[in-house]
Formats: sequence, C-alpha cells, structure tokens
Amino acid sequence: MNITVLLGGPSAEREISLISGKAVAAALRQAGHDVFESDISPTNLIGLDHPADVIFPVLHGEFGESGELQEILEQRNLPFVGSGSVASRIGIDKIATKRLWLNAGLPTPHWEVVSRATATKNRMPAPCVVKPIANGSSIDVFICRTQDQATRAYEALLTRYSHIMAESLIDGPELTISILEEQPLDPIRIVVKREFFDFDAKYKNCGTEHHFDLNLPESVIDHCRDLARRANHLVGARDLARVDLMLDRASNPYLLEINTLPGFTPTSLLPEAAAHAGIDFPCLVDRLATRAALRHPESLTPVVRINANLLNRNRSAKLKSA
Repeated sequence: MNITVLLGGPSAEREISLISGKAVAAALRQAGHDVFESDISPTNLIGLDHPADVIFPVLHGEFGESGELQEILEQRNLPFVGSGSVASRIGIDKIATKRLWLNAGLPTPHWEVVSRATATKNRMPAPCVVKPIANGSSIDVFICRTQDQATRAYEALLTRYSHIMAESLIDGPELTISILEEQPLDPIRIVVKREFFDFDAKYKNCGTEHHFDLNLPESVIDHCRDLARRANHLVGARDLARVDLMLDRASNPYLLEINTLPGFTPTSLLPEAAAHAGIDFPCLVDRLATRAALRHPESLTPVVRINANLLNRNRSAKLKSA
C-alpha cells in the first residue's frame, strides 16, 4: 500500500512524535509498503495531498491527537489509523474522560478543576497530583506530597494554563494496559527511580523498568484488564490506545487517563506489550495500517483490497490466539 506517515506537529510533544514517526515509517517500509513522510501542522496540510491508500498519524498532543487532525481527515474522507475526531477530543481531555468513566461507574480518583479565578482556599490540598487538562507525556505534571509543593505547583501551572486539574494521589503500583484492536494486551507494571513516570522516565535513560510479572493476584489483573477494555469502549477509541491505572495499597485499581495515540519510540509501551504477545514492530504497524485501509475498501485497488483482507483475517486470528 501507499501510506503517508504524519509526524512532528506543533505540540510540546513534537520531539517524541518525530522519533515515533520515523520508527513507524521504517517499519512500514520493512513490511513492504511505499511510505511518504510528512511533518504536518494546522498551517501546512500539503502532505495530505500526496496519493495514499491510508494515513498513519503519529502526532501527539495538540492538533495531532486532540481531534483537529482527525476531523480534517474525516472531512476529506481519507482512511487513517486510530480513533476518530470525537473519541480523540474526549481522550485528550482528562476531565471529559473522567466524567465519562465516573458516570458509568468506573473507578477514577477524585478531581477538581482549578482556574486562575479559584480562591486559594478552594484548591485541593496535598497529597495530590496537579497537572494540565490536555497535555500528554507527563508534561507539567507535579506530584505534591506537601502543601508547599501543591502551592508551588498551582502557581507554576496557572501562569501557563487558564484551567488545570488537581487529582487525589493514589499511592501504589502504576500499571499501563495497551489496547490493540479494542482488546487489552498484558498489563505492564511501571517501576521508576524518579518521583513518578514523568517525561524523562518515559523517554530518556533514567532506569525505568517495565515488568510483565506484576506480583499481583490474577483476580486483580483480570479486573484491571476489564476496566481498561471498558474504559476504552466508553471513550470510543479504536485500533490502538493505552490506559493508565494506579492501584492503592489494597490493590484497588483507579483509572487515570487514556492515550488514544500512544508512542512508537524504542521505549514505548504499546510496541513492548505487542511484542510480548508475539507481534513484532513491523507486523504491529502493518496490521494497524491494513485495518484502517479496510474501513474504506472503495478507495483501494482490487489487488490491494484482496491482499489487505487476507492479511487482516490472518492477523486477527493470531491476535485472538495470543
């Protein structure tokens, strides 16, 4: 297939998008596709004019993951990998996501929205987590165990954002569950040598460890997988996602957030979970592109359509048996 990989973009996560996008493009070429790479932005959409059977967005944060790009692709009737515009807008908005989960009875930590106009006495006290409502990659996230830390976090973030959120701190193990084709892969337990799983711990060599041996009862693991599947379904995410959870000291899980377009860097969690399930990186991106293309079979040539259908059936069978 002819595949356009979108990478870069205008957000604070541009650096990660470029790394992820280059990795996806290389793997798609390894899988036999013709790949065109485009560093895209709201003011430069020329890459979308390049002939393609499917678009593979690998942009994170603002514009690329927040629904704007997805709406443009939908308006142009272009097949693309990942969630549609509605699910993307929900997924990047932590408040909208948590309200959706809470209304469905899914556990998520208590939170409050904090604005510049909010009186100091009404802000959530420590221990808490203070963070932006729509950023990813743990950018501008503060773990506040003391009131002084919380006060400094509020002051720092409210100089950059008009509204932020504060969330009750769940002090226990952190799990992340990748979702592939709407099914949860095996959970990964995150063990960090820093205060928490921040930007550097995610993308730089800071001694972060990923464990599939969770040292948890099977009943807890099954519950977490089911929560991740239900959380993903409620948001309406498709193809791929990653759901982050925290467990309290009694092993009760709480949903933190969903990432509807997780990373594809060498240290990213979705490729790692897929590899653990026997799906190597070229196969992973190949099957995602194939699935997206088959949502618009009328845009494919007969030969490409037949081959894509065969590949999709074979890979779906492998996923179910993994």
